[in-house]
Amino acid sequence: MRPETSEWLASGRAVLRAATPGSRVERRGRVERVGDGVAMVSGLRDVRLDEVLRFAGGQVGFARVLDPDLIGCVLLDATTDVQAGDAVFGTGAVVEVPVGPALLGRIVDPLGRPLDGKGAIETVARLPVERPAPSIIERDLVTEPVQTGIVVVDALFALGRGQRELIVGDHATGKTTLAIDALIAQADSDMICVYVAVGQKTSSVRRAVDALQAGGAFERCIVLVAGPASAPGLQWIAPYAGMSMAEHFRDAGGHALIVIDDLSKHAATHREIALLTRQSPGREAYPGDVFYIHARLLERAARLSMARGGGSLTALPIAETVAGDLSAYIPTNLISITDGQIVLDAGLFHQGQKPAVDVGLSVSRVGGKTQAKALREAAGALRLDYAQFLELEVFTRFGGAPEGRVRRQLARGAAIRAILRQPQHAPLRLADEVALLLAVQAGLLDALPPDAVAAFRAGLPAALDAAAADAVAAIDATGEMDAAARDTLMAAIARVTASLSDRGTDQATAHAAPAAAP
Repeated sequence: MRPETSEWLASGRAVLRAATPGSRVERRGRVERVGDGVAMVSGLRDVRLDEVLRFAGGQVGFARVLDPDLIGCVLLDATTDVQAGDAVFGTGAVVEVPVGPALLGRIVDPLGRPLDGKGAIETVARLPVERPAPSIIERDLVTEPVQTGIVVVDALFALGRGQRELIVGDHATGKTTLAIDALIAQADSDMICVYVAVGQKTSSVRRAVDALQAGGAFERCIVLVAGPASAPGLQWIAPYAGMSMAEHFRDAGGHALIVIDDLSKHAATHREIALLTRQSPGREAYPGDVFYIHARLLERAARLSMARGGGSLTALPIAETVAGDLSAYIPTNLISITDGQIVLDAGLFHQGQKPAVDVGLSVSRVGGKTQAKALREAAGALRLDYAQFLELEVFTRFGGAPEGRVRRQLARGAAIRAILRQPQHAPLRLADEVALLLAVQAGLLDALPPDAVAAFRAGLPAALDAAAADAVAAIDATGEMDAAARDTLMAAIARVTASLSDRGTDQATAHAAPAAAP
């Protein structure tokens, strides 16, 4: 016998001795047809809903529709390598995503795969993308505020930790900017931020990431991206995957804030998948379960009881309207699911009133219960005063010079509108917001033109740090304002407004001098 033959026999016997004989159960099916990110599979009678299926080429998908003869499998990878007749295998598992601190500061896809070129992500835990919402007994009251740094939101529609607040408006009215500003404002808080982009253009996602890196604590943020070129399955699971990543920190006793941008595109993806899998269409061609898929998603945002660790998960879903129609199917669903809505108006946006929040249609159903005490005291009757101003302004357009009380109301309303106007990606501290509201309620801004009010807002933080540092620190730390702190703030505010008034007087004199010279 040749030496190489004897070696081959020896190695073969060694392999046989090491092998453990036994049977293996393999559930195998067949691809009947495939197209547009959906494969119809036969031969897998024991597959469960949302079970992961593995194709012969290594691609994966999950079972979305279970019919007696066919299974509608939504692919999570490209469909180019999946052909009719290919083998499909059941795995017995559901779709899971990696979770944990290793994801912080990273940009990932809905399966947790890195998209930022910074190398692999080493995580030790995984969670299913579909998880049950906390039960009523596991929840606690929403009492702690979420400071967004946006005056119009914090003063009029305060948000709480564990709340779900919808941001809704027409295309290009500042919905994403408002949400990103809320994330940037958490740079000095203990909240973990998760931004989920569903079907958003790459340029839009790039701007959002740049804003977070420039103004926020990006090392405490997770950006999850499912672009318009991604498989429909990835776009469909993206909000659920982001929610699972945020729930990991909530369940550990921490606090998280998630922005889902946006659920209108997610609903369109759900409709596409439903039509491809032959589900019956309903209103606006959406399937009958479109309400349920968003309800079960947003119900996962909650404040947990102390027995469950006391963590919280706050959700800011975004939805898009057409021509301001809030009665459309998806906006109506989301308004009924969430705890309030911030409505952005295209008319206000084009007039330069940004954020373009419609204070008449916007509401927070938690509101004052979570608002910082100092901010609640400073705001006072701000919303009522502003609503009266808007009505008076409409009447004064018909002509006639207002006098007395009406003129004062108009001046106060113009000052309120000016302080509610805020540049993007420039959130304010709680003490700055309190000082702004104190100034307008005291009438110190009534005589200033709108551009002077913008200068007042820009110079106020530095003036407060210089003249009222202790009061600012106390308000930011406790959310409360005593009489001494109020007096200190009012003195600093008065000095700023006096300097602006003197500057305006000097400019008026300088303009008048050349005219009087001839």
